[in-house]
Amino acid sequence: MNKKALQVVTLILALVPTLTGIVGLMGLDDPIYGQHSGNGNEILDSNLRFFSGLWLGIGITLFFIIKRIDAPLQSQVFRMVWGCIFLGGVGRLLSMFFAGPPPLPFVGFTLLEILGAPFFIYWQKKIAAK
Repeated sequence: MNKKALQVVTLILALVPTLTGIVGLMGLDDPIYGQHSGNGNEILDSNLRFFSGLWLGIGITLFFIIKRIDAPLQSQVFRMVWGCIFLGGVGRLLSMFFAGPPPLPFVGFTLLEILGAPFFIYWQKKIAAK
């Protein structure tokens, strides 16, 4: 568990919210949701674009903290970002329970959010303590 490895993994993982946030800003006609779009989904389209903007912001935030990932301020931001991702995973679990399972890739995202978030917070805490 070294700093450089955490920086590389964070860089790779920061691409996910950055790129999917950009795609999500296209609304329900984007490549991910386009097959589910249709008339009467204005609220879903609005929420998708809003939350995609937040998701994009999370990705950009991760890029900004990579260089000094072990510094006190960056440590707090890193943990808050992963805390938010964890809460998003809780939301996905609730959706699975109440609405049914999503496509398989989204189940994988849920595992990363629920299991990965605590792991990355732990890893970063160990690096920052050095």
